[in-house]
Amino acid sequence: MLPGSHEFLDYLKYERLSSAHTLKAYHRDLEEFSSFLSRNGAQMPEVSDLDHISIREFLSHLVAAGNQKKSVARKLSSVRSFFRFLHRNGHIEKNPARLVQSPKTPQKSPRYLTPEEVDQLLSLPDETTPKGSRDRAILELLYGSGLRVQEAVGMDLDDVSQQERLIRVRGKGRKERLIPYGSRAQEALTHYLSTRRLLLRRLRTSSNPEALFLNLRGGRLTARSVQRSIQLYLRNGALLLNVHPHMLRHSFATHLLNNGADLRSIQELLGHASLASTQRYTHVSLEELVKTYRKSHPRAKRFT
Repeated sequence: MLPGSHEFLDYLKYERLSSAHTLKAYHRDLEEFSSFLSRNGAQMPEVSDLDHISIREFLSHLVAAGNQKKSVARKLSSVRSFFRFLHRNGHIEKNPARLVQSPKTPQKSPRYLTPEEVDQLLSLPDETTPKGSRDRAILELLYGSGLRVQEAVGMDLDDVSQQERLIRVRGKGRKERLIPYGSRAQEALTHYLSTRRLLLRRLRTSSNPEALFLNLRGGRLTARSVQRSIQLYLRNGALLLNVHPHMLRHSFATHLLNNGADLRSIQELLGHASLASTQRYTHVSLEELVKTYRKSHPRAKRFT
C-alpha cells in the first residue's frame, strides 16, 4: 500500500466514523491503485512523486480491464479523498487528483414502488411469529421514515421515543438526526417490542441486549438478513418484484415529493449532506407532474 494509506484509513475509522462497509471499499480501492503503481515488480513510488498523469493512467487501466464507468468513478473518488487527506495534513505540497476529471456516468432515476406495491410487500410478514413481527416493524420503518437499512439495524432501544413517535438515527459519518414515524409503524413497532421481550425471556441471554432489532439467536440483526427476508417474502408471496431494502427509501422520498413535500424537508429526513443528492427525486416527480398536467389542464387535452 502507498505510504500514508493506513493513516488515512485510521482517519476514516476513528475521526469520520465511517462504516465497516465504507472502510472496506476504500481499502480495496487504494490497494488496487497501489498494485497498479507497483506492477511488473516496479518499486512503490513516494506519494510526493505522483502526479495527475499517474492517476489518469490508473483510470485508463481500469477501463481497459473492463470496469464500468460507475466503478471507475467510485475508485477515483477514493483516490481523490486519499490525496485530499495527504494535502490537508502536509504530506504533499499539491493535490494532483484535483486535475483529474471523473468519467461522466448516466444519471438514472431511482427505482421506487407504487403505494399499492408497498402495501403488498408490507402485508407479507406473518405478525403471529417473532420473525414476522420483527420484519413487519423494520419494513414499516424503512418505508415510513426513509431509513437506510444499515441505519435501521444499527438502532438501539433507547433510540426510539414511542410517546413522541420519533427515532434517533445515526447516518453516514455517524451524524445523528431525529425522524418522525407514522401510526402504521407505531402499531408494528409496539407489537414487535412485546414479541421481542418474549423472545429474550425464552433465550435468557443476548449478545446485543441494547439492539432494537434482534435475530432469533438474540444478536443484532444484519443488513444482509433484511435483504434475504425481503427476497423470501417476495418469492413466497409470488410477487414478481425486484426489490431491495433501499428501494423503500426511494419510495419514501418519491411519495413525499409527489404529495407536496418540499425538497429541503426531504433532504433533512433522508440525512443527505447535499441537496444535489435529493434533487434526483425531482426527475421521478416530474413524470407524475406531467401526467397530472395532461390529465387536468383544459389546453392539454386533445379535442375529439
